[in-house]
Amino acid sequence: MIRIAFTGPESSGKSTLAKAISKSMNGQYVEEFARSYLEENGPDYDIGDLDIMAKGHAQSILRASNSIQLIDTDFVVFKIWSEYKYGAASAFIHRLVSENWFDLHVLCTPDITWEPDDLRENPDDRDILFQQYIGAFKKLRKPYLIVQGPLAKRQKKLEEAINKLCRIS
Repeated sequence: MIRIAFTGPESSGKSTLAKAISKSMNGQYVEEFARSYLEENGPDYDIGDLDIMAKGHAQSILRASNSIQLIDTDFVVFKIWSEYKYGAASAFIHRLVSENWFDLHVLCTPDITWEPDDLRENPDDRDILFQQYIGAFKKLRKPYLIVQGPLAKRQKKLEEAINKLCRIS
């Protein structure tokens, strides 16, 4: 089994890329739990809700069964967003981040046009947040791949990386 997580600032192409790769590589797409949680409960949330969302996301991941799993969002997203919005992240989120859930984190560059929707909060600091992701992955020593540019370019680069992972596994 290979688990790939898609991460990065809001509106950086995570979902689009994860869905495209799941189709081209015959993998299982696991949607972002936080989005469905907020769609059901409304866009207002507090720091405690982030733990609920992270727990629900973990449960969604554990239910996946395909040999290639494409996970829309990782736990680093919860950590960075919680620290950005609330100044801290919970011990639970830190624990999830420290565990080895994924074979590769795909960090999507925010070099595509911001697409507003009712659940997105921050169109202005995507580049600053992107740098925080890079810093977090380096500090945590987690395997990550930066993708940028149009979807076709991102997809080609990631398919090559997944093929390498499949040969290693």
